[in-house]
Amino acid sequence: MLDQTPVQIAWVTHDLDATERTLTALLGAKKWVRMPGVHFGPDTCTLRGQPADFVADISLSYAGDTQLELIAPVAGESIYTEFLDRAGPGLHHICVEASDTEAFDAAVRDAQGHGAPVVQQGVMAGGMRFAYVSAAQAGVPYLEIAYIPPEIRAFFDYVKQEQQ
Repeated sequence: MLDQTPVQIAWVTHDLDATERTLTALLGAKKWVRMPGVHFGPDTCTLRGQPADFVADISLSYAGDTQLELIAPVAGESIYTEFLDRAGPGLHHICVEASDTEAFDAAVRDAQGHGAPVVQQGVMAGGMRFAYVSAAQAGVPYLEIAYIPPEIRAFFDYVKQEQQ
């Protein structure tokens, strides 16, 4: 089952510090949790169907129940570097969550069937699966479909409780 309620809003930036300060002031995020040097390797990630190898610094917070994600590319080609090159820093994607891997696969197939091709996809450490589908016709560059396993969910819950 796919929860079609967005669970995350994400920005791509050159400057995590400046973006954190701005979103803290505008959205009330109280604490950001940084994950520097997250590596997406060619054995677990693709960009337009080809192996992708890149690194990004990521920062997470919450505004209410909505996760805020900031992504600052460090090395390699990705949809994040393409976005910065094309549009500069800004809103990059919203994320919806699949309840399990079967729902994830079905949601990706459904998106593709509705003309939203997968641009980048992969599996992160801990088993989180993600797929970015093109959603430009909806006014946002990408829609991310994600399956979040219990271990990653526990980490996200920790980040959220830090906002209390």
